Amino acid sequence: MEQGEPEVIAPNADGDTGTLSDEVYRQLRQAIVKGEHRPNSRLIEAELAEQMQVSRTPVRDSLLRLAGEGLVFSRRRGWVVREHTADEIAEIYGVRLALEGYAARLAATVGDDAAIAKIEDVHRRGIADQSRGARERLVDDNDELHDAIVDAAGNARLKASITQTCEYFFNHRVAELYSDEEAAQSIAGHDVVVRAILARAGDAAEAAMRAHIAEALTVIRNKIR
Repeated sequence: MEQGEPEVIAPNADGDTGTLSDEVYRQLRQAIVKGEHRPNSRLIEAELAEQMQVSRTPVRDSLLRLAGEGLVFSRRRGWVVREHTADEIAEIYGVRLALEGYAARLAATVGDDAAIAKIEDVHRRGIADQSRGARERLVDDNDELHDAIVDAAGNARLKASITQTCEYFFNHRVAELYSDEEAAQSIAGHDVVVRAILARAGDAAEAAMRAHIAEALTVIRNKIR
């Protein structure tokens, strides 16, 4: 490897390759989003580097990227996982409402048949999971459907913006507190979105997605009081 050339690692679970810093960033971000590193917990560069068997440089680079996304912040020469306030969560959902509403519109109007079929398939699996009481699948089913819709939109920049905006630990924490009725409402909201996309109705798909995300914010506000 030439001097100064970034180290390249093996493909990750999604089949992507990248620099060591990219992979450390991905792993740290997922650990935060999934709650392995809880809000207000300290992140020590040396400890993370040892755990991940890398030098401190890619860890530091990754933490700086995560700070730019608002997932961690610097305190006393260290790092802390951010706990978002109710106002910050409302702002995040406001951005999601706009971006994902547009993604649903694009999916309905420009998504190819294969992408649309995938949306329908993912939605059906989500309904099946919840009908057999698999509440532990609620967050994953939700994420898979939203991802399929964003993929169908076919806009890489939009996808990158949505990824940075929608993946937060509070989504997982709140979903664990959903009542059966709230879980059913979430699935019903998905159904309205998917039906509009299948009908290639852009206006209806965008309106349905915006309503679905607004409803999710209402549930979150009730849970974090």
